[in-house]
Amino acid sequence: MRKFILLFIISIFLLTGCGNLSDINENSTETDKLSEQIENDSEITNDEDLKENIDLSLKPNEAGQIMILMYHNIGSEEKEWVRTPLNFQKDMETLYKKGYRPISLSDYVSGNITTEQGYTPVVITFDDGNLNNFEYLESGDINNESAVGLLLEFNEKHKDFPLEATFFLNGEQPFRQNSLILKKINYIMDSGMDIGNHTKDHNSFKNVSAQEIQKQIGAQAQYLNKLLNVDDYEINTLALPFGERPKDDELTKYLASGRYNDISYENIAIMNVGWNPGYSPYIKEFDNTSIPRIRASEMKVDNVGMYNYIDYFDRNPDERFISDGVPGIITIPEEKEEFLNTLGDREIYTY
Repeated sequence: MRKFILLFIISIFLLTGCGNLSDINENSTETDKLSEQIENDSEITNDEDLKENIDLSLKPNEAGQIMILMYHNIGSEEKEWVRTPLNFQKDMETLYKKGYRPISLSDYVSGNITTEQGYTPVVITFDDGNLNNFEYLESGDINNESAVGLLLEFNEKHKDFPLEATFFLNGEQPFRQNSLILKKINYIMDSGMDIGNHTKDHNSFKNVSAQEIQKQIGAQAQYLNKLLNVDDYEINTLALPFGERPKDDELTKYLASGRYNDISYENIAIMNVGWNPGYSPYIKEFDNTSIPRIRASEMKVDNVGMYNYIDYFDRNPDERFISDGVPGIITIPEEKEEFLNTLGDREIYTY
């Protein structure tokens, strides 16, 4: 209706074009003002429409916590750092039934959370890039008991459980089948999953120089970027080996950015080992340079493993991030507003 009114007014100006030049300029100015007002009104209407689609009975809480899960290996025998295929399937089934849905690490740190309303985002990560993470069999098929195979199979059964995971790779033999490195890297990228940096030699950063930190991060980033050969994709997420940082606080800045061989790197996310869920990217405590992860295991987790926190959120649902389904609006209970950080263009919606 507003567009019709605007066109009608413009047509009157054109039909009465016998006025002088100043009249025409004046009319044009008024038309521009009216057009701008209509656009502003339309944006307000759109925001209100989006709010109307948010189901507050689902108790959205986008100031809540998000689990970033840390896996290493898939294998036939359950160990501290190994998950059997059956147990990994159990993990995915549990997450699915409990209302968790994977998002990418980059979307988490940027706050671009598009999870369906009423559901909770979760970030899945794998460290080291071992063969059991991604294996091609002699037949040319993907091993359905490797991490990638299991994720593909689960996504095929549950299309509403997105195929999102980040594989942090160290060294120059990612996934350990040398002749298939490029094929695997391209498959990861084409499938919408992600590759991250786990350093060149997987050495601790506790007692190393600034030069060595930059070499370990920069050399691996350059190697992986060369494999990817994708213009619009950068290796810009880092998982710290052993979760260890430099003892000298002055050197921690090189984890986020630095230079090696005259090529700079910048990391938008730095992953710890950690023992607790991550903060919402919308609140003050969130720090993209120090993101905790939860061990996705049931052995030697000291009561802070994946299932401990799933139980915790079951008992404390008000601590869990619940999506409103609208990326441009942050919906929270009114009492949570004091915890929010600067939100850019995002609108706060409290209830």
